[in-house]
Amino acid sequence: MKKLLFVLFLSLFLGSAYAQQSKIEVKGTITEANTGALVPGATVIEKGTTNGAATDFDGNYSITVNSDATLVISFMGFTTVEVKVNGRSEISVSLKEDVASLDEIVVVGYSSLKRESLTGALQTVDGDDLRDVTTPSVENMLNGKAPGVYVAPGSGQPGSRGAVVIRGQATLSGTTSPLWVIDGVIVGSSAGELNPDDIESMTILKDAASTSIYGSQGANGVVVVTTKRAKLGKTKVSFSSKTGFNNLNNGNLQIMNGAELYDYYASFSNASQISFPRWKPELRDSNFNWWDVATQTGYTQNYNVSIQGGTETLRSYMSLGLYDEEGAVKGYDYSRYNLRYKTEYKPLDWLTIKPTLAGSFRNVDDRQYSTTAMYSNLPWDSPYDENGNLVPHRSSEWVNSASTNYLYDLQWNHSSNKNYEIMANMDFDIKLTNWLTFSSVNNYMYNSYKSNGYTDPRSNGGISVGGRITDYRSESTRRYTNQILRFNNSWNKHVVNGILAYEFNDYRGETLDVYGTGFIPGFEILDVVAKPERTKGGINEWAVQSVLFNANYAFDSKYMGQLSFRRDGASNFGDNAKYGNFFSVSGGWNIEREEWFKADWVDALKLRVAYGSVGNRPSSLYPQYDLYAVSTGAGYNENPGALISQIGNKDLTWEKTFTSGFGIDASLFNNRARLTFDYYVKNTDNILYQVPITGLTGVTSIWQNIGEMENKGIELAIGGDIISTDELTWSIDVNLGHNANKLTKLYKTKDANGDYVVRPIIVGDGLGIAGSAQRMLEPGRPVDTYYLKEWAGVNPENGLPMWYVVDRDSDGNELSRSTTSNYSQATFEKTGKVSPDVFGGFSTALSYKDFDLNAVFGYALGGKIYNYSRQEYDSDGTYTDRNQMKLRPGWSRWEKPGDIATHPIARYNNQDKGNATSTRYLEKNDFLKLRSLSLGYNIDLSQYKVDNLRVTLSGENLFVITDYSGVDPEIPSSNGAVLGSTGPGVYPSTRRFMLGLNVSF
Repeated sequence: MKKLLFVLFLSLFLGSAYAQQSKIEVKGTITEANTGALVPGATVIEKGTTNGAATDFDGNYSITVNSDATLVISFMGFTTVEVKVNGRSEISVSLKEDVASLDEIVVVGYSSLKRESLTGALQTVDGDDLRDVTTPSVENMLNGKAPGVYVAPGSGQPGSRGAVVIRGQATLSGTTSPLWVIDGVIVGSSAGELNPDDIESMTILKDAASTSIYGSQGANGVVVVTTKRAKLGKTKVSFSSKTGFNNLNNGNLQIMNGAELYDYYASFSNASQISFPRWKPELRDSNFNWWDVATQTGYTQNYNVSIQGGTETLRSYMSLGLYDEEGAVKGYDYSRYNLRYKTEYKPLDWLTIKPTLAGSFRNVDDRQYSTTAMYSNLPWDSPYDENGNLVPHRSSEWVNSASTNYLYDLQWNHSSNKNYEIMANMDFDIKLTNWLTFSSVNNYMYNSYKSNGYTDPRSNGGISVGGRITDYRSESTRRYTNQILRFNNSWNKHVVNGILAYEFNDYRGETLDVYGTGFIPGFEILDVVAKPERTKGGINEWAVQSVLFNANYAFDSKYMGQLSFRRDGASNFGDNAKYGNFFSVSGGWNIEREEWFKADWVDALKLRVAYGSVGNRPSSLYPQYDLYAVSTGAGYNENPGALISQIGNKDLTWEKTFTSGFGIDASLFNNRARLTFDYYVKNTDNILYQVPITGLTGVTSIWQNIGEMENKGIELAIGGDIISTDELTWSIDVNLGHNANKLTKLYKTKDANGDYVVRPIIVGDGLGIAGSAQRMLEPGRPVDTYYLKEWAGVNPENGLPMWYVVDRDSDGNELSRSTTSNYSQATFEKTGKVSPDVFGGFSTALSYKDFDLNAVFGYALGGKIYNYSRQEYDSDGTYTDRNQMKLRPGWSRWEKPGDIATHPIARYNNQDKGNATSTRYLEKNDFLKLRSLSLGYNIDLSQYKVDNLRVTLSGENLFVITDYSGVDPEIPSSNGAVLGSTGPGVYPSTRRFMLGLNVSF
């Protein structure tokens, strides 16, 4: 017995001694693999036990474990890592981002949901994915980033803003831009002066399930922006900069030099009739380059600094930004300063206070050289005399002696504008119970815009009035409040969450517009003018109030349903239709969670269906009222008067769009492959439009609900990690959008017999240039259909231009067609449309160790551009007061009978009408563009307390492949609207080369 006890005691002693000997203290640092930043708050656990530790503010940890233990390191948003200790005392780990986890929570309308619980069609774009292009405009950054989202970019002019269209044009009047929501605040149809560097993520809401909660403001889709907020932990300072240069990318348009233009004139069939004084052989040697004098290498610099940190009780984020760009066309300088400050203060467990302040200041100095003159001015005419002095207007030394020398006026004339924007929030959350929270969002936005213009008395525009000084000012305020009850509860396999809210949004804007003439050169204030030429001003106001409800239900994470309802009241409807109701119902099915689903290679497979409505209001603020204009034009003999200016329509009602669709989301092979597919049908009824009427009363249009429209489309996004190892990753993502639009119903009017019939409506193309293209609104056709005379080519016998004469029956069916060289005899035809059939983008990302390479492409197929500039610069001799473009490869000019040519015979002062408006100048806008290419390198400086140091070299708009003969197949937008025609002077896009630096510590 004693022997047995001795053996037992010895075993316990040795076992205890062995256990004590096998314990080891392990220390290390946890960092982010992509950036090298330290990770505070990461969890380190000894596998199979409850023994654990967390990293401190510097990402360091210390834990005592068995020498043969396995450490499990985890942190939200990153892939969990397991590391065997194997007796080591120091183990540092870099965590990789877990894409699936990062996408788990998605910000949608008024709330955030797990991605697996979503039933709507939406696309989330991470803030870092937006900053591959250098621009102060957030809209431009969405180009090619999401399926079904078409972006007409701004021009190359600094600060220009792009136009965004989601799932096709759903209205005929007003803006087609989506609604922008920034941190829960509705800000309107643009992102305003938001600093792109402040963006954490953007969610694009597209279908009824996603947008109907925004009711009358969601017809064009919604873009929900979430700005950066402070992360818990130690104070972190980040700095980023981009500096570089840019040059104009003139595309395929090449204009003639002096020798080429001389040879062109000499080839005219009636060259003997050329009679201006300088028409001599030596004119061929005159060659002033108007392009070179107006352009330069522009310079861009963008700096951002942020500081953040805090605890659960108080955390703050502040950022400062500067964007400054000197235009590639001389004389236009743009600068903008941004400030954002966000605080979250939690004095009590049930109360969180979240004040925010954001402000911006934009300044533009405009002495810009003429973009039209870069193309149009004759190379034979120099703005300088032989002594280098500027020649005055209508110089006798010029071939085009009727023209002005704009450089002469730029000695003095200039303009400038300044814009101040302030947004202030005082939001708070009150936790009423474990499942019920009250949230209050309260925002005040103030905008002040001021522009000044100076036209010198010695300049062409000022000489007749003794000079002109202009001063324009506008101030606007916008108030927004939303009081929300949020509920979120779960039991067993059931989860229910949603909101009930009241929302109010109003706007007030005031303008003052003053002109004064007659002053001594050099004075630039209105006090000095001899005559107040014009004084105008106005006030605009509108308001919208709403109640809304949204509920989401999920069972066992397999089956999801959503119901939403919103009732809007708007000030620009009469009492007969002041309120409108909008709704949606949707469902989702996570198929991979079914027990019978055995495909282990499928990580996620969801089916979504949705149906619902959104709305639109008229662009006019007071269409329901009969209005009189009390203005200068209504007065008589300097006595005030009033004239009728609008016939109201008290029965005008809401334009509504009903959207139905279904979608599929899939993630495969451990999230290495991903797919999203959507099909939708959008039917818009009660289309709002200003219908033309007889002008006998002095009013030429009235607001009415006139018809119906349909948009059908598909969206596809496919991506995958082709290679995924610890050191090498290569991924590819492709997105595609297709939308087919047609007008399905139009209002009826009386014909000559007194019968009500549907008549097409002829509208302009938005350029505002006489002689440009026109379009037709007709049931059965897209709303952007061109209505033009159809070009039939060149008569090979005599070189004259030809157009088609089409004979049709009463139903519009073609019976026959013939050609004519008489432009007035040609018939108008429906020919092509603006919007592309297919558009989108694709990107590829390659990373190896600390290096990464990223490229983003954009493309479009199937749309048409009306290239009005060719009417002036490819005119067959019709215009002799402006330069002409070179013939493109494959083009040819008729010279003798039998020639099969693309261009008619050229004559001096040609009157053959070959350059009149027709499909001759209607071109395909198909293109493939490399939007950005960047190379980055992460430098490890952790020993110097630097969390991250990253250097990038990038190029933007490096090339475009297209047959379009103009400057750029992506036509710049105009005031947020998508154009399908290009004018004579286009500010080309710029090709940029940028050096970037990011550092945080």
